[in-house]
Amino acid sequence: MEVIDKVAINVKKKDNCEDLPLPSYMSSGSAGMDLYADVDDQITLEPGQIKLISAGIYISLPQGYEAQIRPRSGLAIKHGISIVNSPGTIDADYRGLINIIMINFGSSAYEIKRGARIAQMVIKKVTQAEFKVVSELDETVRNAGGFGHTGV
Repeated sequence: MEVIDKVAINVKKKDNCEDLPLPSYMSSGSAGMDLYADVDDQITLEPGQIKLISAGIYISLPQGYEAQIRPRSGLAIKHGISIVNSPGTIDADYRGLINIIMINFGSSAYEIKRGARIAQMVIKKVTQAEFKVVSELDETVRNAGGFGHTGV
């Protein structure tokens, strides 16, 4: 059996969000946990519209971790619903309400109901970089090639 790294994360529910589930994995192999919509009853996301939707939780990540907020593929393919800053990053020292910046790329209005699964949250280890100024960089076969230089 494969050993999976686990990390404990403290979570606090927003007032009046006792009815919403905690973030949860939908299968044993899932990388992302589903987040749930904290809306009064339901809201409409019109085509082209961007709205900030609460997930109804606050989290306390350990130092050295981040939470990445990603779109749900089912919402994207079926309705054109995505996240504007994908992936969004929640830093280890952030203690505010988790909100999702949602956008409707589809051609029809989309109703977001209370408790609907609206995004995924993936917990990742992070490394902080330390930059060192040099006069030259090492050369590679690719060097400065980019933006389709290997073919279309």
